[in-house]
Amino acid sequence: MLIAGFPAGAWGTNCYLVAPAAGEECVIIDPGHQAAQGVEETLKKHRLKPVAVVLTHGHIDHVASVVPVCGAHDVPAWIHPADRYMMSDPEKALGRSIGMPLMGELTVGEPDDVHELTDGAALKLAGLELTVSHAPGHTKGSVTFGMPEAADIPPVFFSGDLLFAGSIGRTDLPGGDMAEMLDSLARVCLPLDDSTVVLSGHGPQTTIGRERATNPYLREVAAGGQGAGPAPRRGM
Repeated sequence: MLIAGFPAGAWGTNCYLVAPAAGEECVIIDPGHQAAQGVEETLKKHRLKPVAVVLTHGHIDHVASVVPVCGAHDVPAWIHPADRYMMSDPEKALGRSIGMPLMGELTVGEPDDVHELTDGAALKLAGLELTVSHAPGHTKGSVTFGMPEAADIPPVFFSGDLLFAGSIGRTDLPGGDMAEMLDSLARVCLPLDDSTVVLSGHGPQTTIGRERATNPYLREVAAGGQGAGPAPRRGM
């Protein structure tokens, strides 16, 4: 298994390329602001051929490079229908202007081919199987992608902006909802095995076991509480 990730753009959003091995087909997860060059460099380094872009949610820091990446390789993008509008109208998704200087750097809109994600779907792409879990709270259409244990790696959980090392995604933007966030943490994260590697939308990797033991939000949810208050802001 090959998982190559890098932080990109003004918000340091993690973009991941996932393949069975070097030299094979791959899936690209969350090519955000200024990620296109990093995607191309990673494809070349590992001799990968992309077959799809999959998105954990629609905020501009996770989708800003979708159009150029999909266009360059003639591949579809996958996104939950509740967040699809954000690709064409990022400012509506934020409830405020993101600034004309930044907007001038963005290619706003949908790629030519868009598929919609559904809860519980098993995406079979590039020789991989990604299990989709709808996880609203950060946005209405937030999802996570899970991969089972393989011969050389433990289970992997691409958490988007649901769960971070030591924190969770913010809920103060349009579509955010703390009650939904806590429900998603309980329903999607808590059942995962402690060995599961968490690759999030921002910040370093972690494990479910580490977060179960140290993350104040996940600990509170596990104890049946109402969370640990508003989360520190990471990304959008």
